[in-house]
Amino acid sequence: MSKDTPDHHDAEIVLRLYELRREPVMRDARDTINTQFWPRTFEDILAVTKRDHHLNRPFRQVGSYWEMAYGMVKHGIVNAEYFLESNGEGFFLFAKVLPFLEAYRREVSPGGFRNAEWAALKCPAGRDFFEVVRARVKKQAEARLTAAK
Repeated sequence: MSKDTPDHHDAEIVLRLYELRREPVMRDARDTINTQFWPRTFEDILAVTKRDHHLNRPFRQVGSYWEMAYGMVKHGIVNAEYFLESNGEGFFLFAKVLPFLEAYRREVSPGGFRNAEWAALKCPAGRDFFEVVRARVKKQAEARLTAAK
């Protein structure tokens, strides 16, 4: 469903999304999720969906941002290969959520992470890259567990 070749409109979208990623609140949310959010159980995922959890706002902001961005790829608004060359950061959050995705959809949001799932698992331009990210996240999570012992 993706555009066959990128054009100047794709470049404009990618640059605008980059500008949004640099916005101070978004940058802080991204840093928080990338460094502090390491779910080991579905209960850890469920906890961040509660408004009083300190990671709730960053989780919602980062998750919805990447859902919006990957939705542009899924729906053919921007060329997938071009987009994913510089926008794979959302895969880090998706890799952390993926082991609990079925329960998340059942208990929290039936449509949660649909666009990230498509970009990571069904989009040819994203699959190989996602596997690299998934392995990196797994290695980092294991190192965190080892360090905590």
